[in-house]
Amino acid sequence: MTEMHCKRVLVTGGAGFLGSHLCEFLLGQGHDVLCVDNFYTGTKLNIAHLLAHPHFELMRHDVTFPLYVEVDEIYNLACPASPIHYQFDPVQTTKTSVHGAINMLGLAKRVKAKILQASTSEVYGDPEVHPQTEDYWGHVNPIGIRSCYDEGKRCAETLFMDYRRQHNMPVKIARIFNTYGPRMHPSDGRVVSNFIMQALANEPITIHGDGQQTRSFCYVDDLIDGFDRLMRSPDDFCGPVNLGNPVEFTMLELAEEVIRLTGSRASTRFMPLPQDDPLRRKPDISLARNFLGWEPRVRLVDGLKRTIEYFRELRFAMGKDRSGIVFAVDE
Repeated sequence: MTEMHCKRVLVTGGAGFLGSHLCEFLLGQGHDVLCVDNFYTGTKLNIAHLLAHPHFELMRHDVTFPLYVEVDEIYNLACPASPIHYQFDPVQTTKTSVHGAINMLGLAKRVKAKILQASTSEVYGDPEVHPQTEDYWGHVNPIGIRSCYDEGKRCAETLFMDYRRQHNMPVKIARIFNTYGPRMHPSDGRVVSNFIMQALANEPITIHGDGQQTRSFCYVDDLIDGFDRLMRSPDDFCGPVNLGNPVEFTMLELAEEVIRLTGSRASTRFMPLPQDDPLRRKPDISLARNFLGWEPRVRLVDGLKRTIEYFRELRFAMGKDRSGIVFAVDE
């Protein structure tokens, strides 16, 4: 990429699971990347291999406070995304979504930058429509234990669309469905990382409810490709757009596949279903297919193999000691 086409791109939450992959992708495209993170859930280990890159810059900053930098594009990914993390400090979670959106939109308005909001399938709550399309308004408990994340993200979407209508800003909204892959935190409480870590330790696989609740799992490389296509789409296409894998799996099916791929001796253990946990989750990705030419390409079995290998190496580096790791249900 020539110097003329090189963009300076801000990624908030850039040291997190998705953010680190996005930073890596953008550097590969020849852009200058400013990674901003307060390291609440992100870790320097995720971006250690990028620190020496001449086009990569790291800044410790909390997006609930204003940021004054000069950039061409902004990916706003900053927010804890797993229940165990966002429920630990729910007030701060809401502030990160809402104040963070206000501050990043204000920055984008000042520097005339295009901005993408990493929203979530959680805006649909426990859906009464299946599969979920972008015109579905959702079924969300506004006062439940998950509300800090669900309603925070819904409010952020409101802010993005109001900035669009009021200031004619080029905004993009991506509704991310369950995504997995290397660099997931081993104790973030998500079902893929939980199952793999338990299977590798030959411990019982913790399944909440009867195991018939479903999720649709998108490999991280596919999700990052969706981000890129959405950001490069025409300015009059704002979204929101679902980014996720439309192939649906039950928790029992996922557990069986993880046990098979790891060669584990693990059994299964059933636990009560947490409050407000969605029973079914599957995206309708017609909009992404039609407007972005995007759909997932990595099969679950192939993505799981790569993720399992990552966690095998991580366990070895940790001395196979998982003390202190806490398990909770996936979002």
